[in-house]
Amino acid sequence: MLIGVPAEIKTLESRIGMTPAAVREAVAHGHKVVVQRDGGLKIGLTNEEYEAAGAKIADTAEEIFATADMIVKVKEPQPQECKMLREGQLLFTYLHLAPDPVQAKGLMDAGCTAIAYETVTSPRGGLPLLAPMSEVAGRMSIQAGAHCLEMRQGGEGVLLGGVPGVPAADVVVLGGGVVGINAARMALGLGASVTVLDTSIPRLAELDAMFGPQLKTIYSSRDTVEEYVTKADLVIGAVLIPGAAAPKLVRKSHLAKMKNGSVVVDVAIDQGGCFETSHATTHIDPTFVVDGVVHYCVANMPGGVARTSTFALNNATMPFMLALADKGYKQALADDPYLREGLNVHKGKLTNEAVARDLGEEFISTTDALAA
Repeated sequence: MLIGVPAEIKTLESRIGMTPAAVREAVAHGHKVVVQRDGGLKIGLTNEEYEAAGAKIADTAEEIFATADMIVKVKEPQPQECKMLREGQLLFTYLHLAPDPVQAKGLMDAGCTAIAYETVTSPRGGLPLLAPMSEVAGRMSIQAGAHCLEMRQGGEGVLLGGVPGVPAADVVVLGGGVVGINAARMALGLGASVTVLDTSIPRLAELDAMFGPQLKTIYSSRDTVEEYVTKADLVIGAVLIPGAAAPKLVRKSHLAKMKNGSVVVDVAIDQGGCFETSHATTHIDPTFVVDGVVHYCVANMPGGVARTSTFALNNATMPFMLALADKGYKQALADDPYLREGLNVHKGKLTNEAVARDLGEEFISTTDALAA
């Protein structure tokens, strides 16, 4: 199989779909890999390293899309990339289709087969290809939030960990999944007062066992969300419904009750965001203010630490990439029901029920889609 790795073109996105190590593994399995020139250069991965690993270097993305059997990316294809995809081509990347009807239509019109990292599951019930970026984003959310609390950034001028004689900041984390756990760990490490809200009692029990009394755990309801969010200095939105749009847990009416200069970091923005007032931002212009509350809603947070993120992502995606290349997508999906959960688009049809529901489109099961 010919595997194509184009450079990412989303604003300030310097990650790349395959590292030289991943290329070497693919080549050892008998596949060919073509990488766009300088695609990994910003994170120190040179054309020479890719060539030494066995890749060919292409000057343009057009050449890669025109020839590759499988495209391996990081971020969702941008409109100009959707137009380059073709019928029968396999796309393996993050998609986050639920809040993005334009991209969904582009992929359906292309007739390609698109497998989304974020909906691949595991026997343990997790999301193994989303987890590494969730770990990065969870940890970054506290760094970003602490920075936004500074006066120069529009914040209220609170140091996250406080100092002797002055209280630490109150940090509230909405959601106790991978993002929430990593956000809580970072915030506690910096000395903040941290509360995690979640609707899962077992998850709250796990967090209590993991962190002990240092972390406050609260069952999430409309009342508790309003109570804790409106008192917080920093709120981390870390909720996730796999494939579906994020629920709007924090309403605009809550902002009027929050402290002037308090900060919200919406890590769920890729799925539409869990704050009613959120809209996606970029690393160039990451924040905006609504009712005195600073919003940080960067849609590709891990891209800010692109080298760490690229290697973490490749560690997770490599076995699945090799399975798709070795077996072809039909056999790979037939053999692995967890990888099959990643199929979102096939031959013009949406094959993820949550995505189809949120977009108001027709849904076809993966079994029926592949059989057809």
